[in-house]
Amino acid sequence: MSRFWSPLVEQLKPYVAGEQPVLPDLVKLNTNESPYGPSPRAIEAIRAAATDALRLYPDPMSLKLREAAAAHHGLTPDQVFAGNSSDEVLSIVFQALLKHEKPLAFPDIGYSFYPVWCGLYGIGYREIPLDDALRLDVTKFGADCGSIVFANPNAPTGIALSLAEIETLLQAHPDIPVVIDEAYVDFGGESAIALIDRYPNLLVTHTLSKSRALAGLRVGLAFGQRPLIDALERVKDSFNSYPLDRLAQAGAIAAYEDTNWFEESCAKVIASRERLTAELQRLGFDVLPSKANFIFARHPSHAAGDLFRALREKAIIVRWFDRPRISDRLRITIGTDAQCDRLVSALKEILRWNEGAGGA
Repeated sequence: MSRFWSPLVEQLKPYVAGEQPVLPDLVKLNTNESPYGPSPRAIEAIRAAATDALRLYPDPMSLKLREAAAAHHGLTPDQVFAGNSSDEVLSIVFQALLKHEKPLAFPDIGYSFYPVWCGLYGIGYREIPLDDALRLDVTKFGADCGSIVFANPNAPTGIALSLAEIETLLQAHPDIPVVIDEAYVDFGGESAIALIDRYPNLLVTHTLSKSRALAGLRVGLAFGQRPLIDALERVKDSFNSYPLDRLAQAGAIAAYEDTNWFEESCAKVIASRERLTAELQRLGFDVLPSKANFIFARHPSHAAGDLFRALREKAIIVRWFDRPRISDRLRITIGTDAQCDRLVSALKEILRWNEGAGGA
């Protein structure tokens, strides 16, 4: 602890991101990045934007990007907010919409950044337990909450709520903000963006890091009726009027415009996910039904921590959360089929070795 810290800093428990190791011949399946490169049109747009114009500030409102995103989702540009990654967008959302007298409610197993932002911004919160199958029951939120946020599909489970379930939640809570973090929705989920025009309290956030393979560009978006977007803009313009640089805006616009690449890339990830799920099930794993670009799996006879360490020795990195209720599972990002095959082969060797040693 430094004597120069503000008192708040001493109390913070920062988010721990997935590691970015540098290992030879690494199979990196731990941070839900795309196994495929971005749209070639996006890369070309970024190159084209790297001109003398970089001496000038970018468009502070990211208007052309908002127009491209709005056209893709059937909205108007004033229903779209753009920020520097969905994490930044969500941090603005927490400040602008989620701090009320009653606590913010979110699942007890979900994106672990939510309680971090609550600590940073002094937001009281209440966790809603997932059921024994690690599913979220929207009727469990109850009346004792001032706002709601959750990921759909959920992270790290990958389980998705239907649009009907989301609408049930919105109808039960018409007077408080409901924020749905759809970082993984493009891999088989149903987007709540379709409900925005009917529910003024609904805000949906997206990222270009996953399905559009632009994690290195850091672009996030929020969608909602104009009063919600206005709240986000008021917070943004109170600390950073220029969150998205020229290169990020150019690449993101091109990524939205390249519909064919986007659809083909998502389809490949979905096909690989189903293939890997079947392979792991044949090895005895229990795999939750995923609509994300990852799966959440456990083996009844082998501790997840042991499997995590054994895979790392083979230069295969997955994610293990040593937390109550989920410490028996591994979150595995969907890679290329070749990467998934290497994972399966490694697991076969590990399981066979354990069995030969008398089991784990």
